[in-house]
Amino acid sequence: MKFCKKYEEYLRGQEKKLKLPGFQFKRLKKILKNCSRDFQSRHRHGDDVCSAIAVQRCPDHCSVCDGTFFPFLLKEMSAIVGCFNQRAQKLLQLHLASGFRKRLLWFKGKRDSDHTFLVQEGKELVNYALMNAIAVRKILKKYDKIHYSKQGQTFKSQAHSKHIEILQSPWLSELIAFHINLKETPHRSKRISSVFEECSLAITDGKPSLTCELFDSIKLDIDLECSICLDIVFDPVSLTCGHIFCYMCACSAASVTIVDGLKSANPRAKCPLCRQAKVYEGAVHLEELSILLRRSCPEYWGKRLRTERAERVQQAKEHWESMSRAFMGV
Repeated sequence: MKFCKKYEEYLRGQEKKLKLPGFQFKRLKKILKNCSRDFQSRHRHGDDVCSAIAVQRCPDHCSVCDGTFFPFLLKEMSAIVGCFNQRAQKLLQLHLASGFRKRLLWFKGKRDSDHTFLVQEGKELVNYALMNAIAVRKILKKYDKIHYSKQGQTFKSQAHSKHIEILQSPWLSELIAFHINLKETPHRSKRISSVFEECSLAITDGKPSLTCELFDSIKLDIDLECSICLDIVFDPVSLTCGHIFCYMCACSAASVTIVDGLKSANPRAKCPLCRQAKVYEGAVHLEELSILLRRSCPEYWGKRLRTERAERVQQAKEHWESMSRAFMGV
């Protein structure tokens, strides 16, 4: 793999900066070589043309790969996504904190209260997400090439359903929005603004989307239209499957009130788009994205705020009235 050397050099550079985990390309390639060697030894005595062709490739379901390759890859993907989510969450908490809490977080992190290091680390994390997305794609493509199958793509779908595909992480959307928000800050420095060229918010025919392109081979576009109300997402929330909705729309889809919140949703409740279950409990409020959309669409945001405020008050009133009736036994 030509990408293998580039990826390993990237990881060596990361060890000095963020110390983030990565894929062990050499070990994965070794597993695939063992797979080919094992299969060839079992067909060494084949005489016909079909056997000669079969020697070149493994069967769709290979005991060597299915027992070693996929479990190892799954473990590494989980570690990478878990680390990325944790680091991105801490970074954004530090940026969004205010007052005494912000000073305390800065002190614990032993950082000077300036945004330069936040910006640099944020960019490194977005870089990290995209590099690992490419790595997974290359690894699974290599697997399918050797096996002459589509098992690699099937595994990718399974990883998506287990929420360990890094591009579906809600914290990636938040990091991109964070970058754009700082780019639009009036008092930004030249050093800060220089890293934002690849991230942007585009509004085409009234439909917004986040775009990020840090490598020639991959471009990330995140749709910001709520598929329930068919409008720009307001008070956006990302489900664990990666789909973004308005908070009230998500509550409606999960059949819960805004007072109870999404954590009270039935585990069997499904995402309106992909129909995956168990996606509401771990939903993430996208605060940076909310700030970005409020700045970019002030008229729409103000109008939607007034409408939703009245609706939330009504829902809260109905909730407490029902609780009072239940308490009184009425």
